Amino acid sequence: MSIQETAISLPYALRERRGDRPVTFPEIPHQQLDQIAPVELQEELWRRMAGLGHVRTGASVVSLPETRALHLDPEHALGPGTAFVRDSTEFAHLHGASDGSLHLLLPERDAAEAVARGWGEFHPLVLEGRCPPTLIMVYGPRDDDELETVWELVRRSHAFASGQIL
Repeated sequence: MSIQETAISLPYALRERRGDRPVTFPEIPHQQLDQIAPVELQEELWRRMAGLGHVRTGASVVSLPETRALHLDPEHALGPGTAFVRDSTEFAHLHGASDGSLHLLLPERDAAEAVARGWGEFHPLVLEGRCPPTLIMVYGPRDDDELETVWELVRRSHAFASGQIL
């Protein structure tokens, strides 16, 4: 089964992330400052992300130049407006190698669960009330086990943007 054909398992049970949360910069640019994901895990995550169905890779409409983003083909962008960055088809982006975290959009219940279980935090614009509570930073994976959980969150973001889950 290819990455594109991998089914989203529902319901999804997210486990607790081990250890303390990383230090992050609480303003824009919202970045992870420690517990940085090894570059080889970042690249494996990107390889998987770029292989998702109906996406094109490119620059982010909001993030730093070294950020790599996923944009859903417009004809497949069937999710609600809260599944995308601004008025674009971007639904996730991976920050540069010195950071390793990513921003993505999830249904509100999934975003809240990811934050509660220690996998990420709400974007500062969410906390200011300027973005919906679907936008979170997911911390970069520190090992292969965490890579699988982060990958599942990316897949759920893709499904949300595609209109497969709400």
